[in-house]
Amino acid sequence: MRTVNAYAAVSATEPLVPTTIERRDVGPHDVLIAIDYAGICHSDIHTVRGDWGPITYPQVVGHEIVGHVAEVGAAVTKHRVGDRVGVGCESGSCGECEQCRKGQEVYCLNGNLQTYNGADVDGTITQGGYSQAIVVNEDFVLKIPGSLDLARVAPLLCAGITLYSPLRHWNAGPGKKVAIVGMGGLGHVGVKIAHALGAEVTVLSRTLSKQEDGLKLGADHYYATSDPATFEKLAGTFDLIINTVSARLDISEYVNLLAVDGTLVVVGAPTEPISVDGMSLIAFRRSIAGSANGGIPETQEMLDFCAEHGILPETELIGASQINDAYERVLSSDVRYRFVIDAKTFA
Repeated sequence: MRTVNAYAAVSATEPLVPTTIERRDVGPHDVLIAIDYAGICHSDIHTVRGDWGPITYPQVVGHEIVGHVAEVGAAVTKHRVGDRVGVGCESGSCGECEQCRKGQEVYCLNGNLQTYNGADVDGTITQGGYSQAIVVNEDFVLKIPGSLDLARVAPLLCAGITLYSPLRHWNAGPGKKVAIVGMGGLGHVGVKIAHALGAEVTVLSRTLSKQEDGLKLGADHYYATSDPATFEKLAGTFDLIINTVSARLDISEYVNLLAVDGTLVVVGAPTEPISVDGMSLIAFRRSIAGSANGGIPETQEMLDFCAEHGILPETELIGASQINDAYERVLSSDVRYRFVIDAKTFA
């Protein structure tokens, strides 16, 4: 066991505080990663505040992790000391079910191991990336291409793959009209990736306040959903709509924007059940689907794709002492577009 500095939530209502946590010994197939940067995801905030159910405190969150390999187990073959690496939302799975064998560990039929708030292999609760170091099985450690700025790449390990996976699965590309609902931490990365895939990209945001950013990042069109005329003008337009927001929406309004055989994909975790007029689906053979992040092979594919196309999130670098302020700013949409914590400040 080794002790490392970290920032932890001690309850659902109190600020995160500096602390120390224990990391397990490096096993034969494990990699010890010295963390350089950790992204702040909205999921971190939902988790520590108990929005998705009770958790075990103290809890260190963070599943957008990048750094360097500091030590490898005796049987490790995929990584070497000094490699630039990352860890995303999952850090383990059964490895034996149909989904795991297909490289879709995120959909492990026996339940994957979440990078934080999960049951680790040693029986402890997994603690995430708001810390100086982490120990992870080599199969869940990703290679960070050298051309990607390590200080900005961390959000790709969640936001990037969460958008890349459905865009690839539903064949976004030339000749396809894709709408991204929400121009936030997820949505802005989706705009960049969809544009690089060759799709015609539209942003559907509540207001036009981020229109200049959206067009600069690759959107072809930008509409305000607060304007009822938007839903009239765009009815029956899109082959694929990806909803990145977790706030309550009238999903039926968005379903009506789909073309025949179009699909609306939910990636922003809804806080309430979704209801929709079934006839709006039946009449035009439309679909509603959900998508989590991707498996390890697809996540590596995403990182390589982003390196090839020069895609990085728009980020603001902060120190550990700014985490609580950053949480409040995320909740008030006062960030363009993702916070990244400099792990040196955990010392």
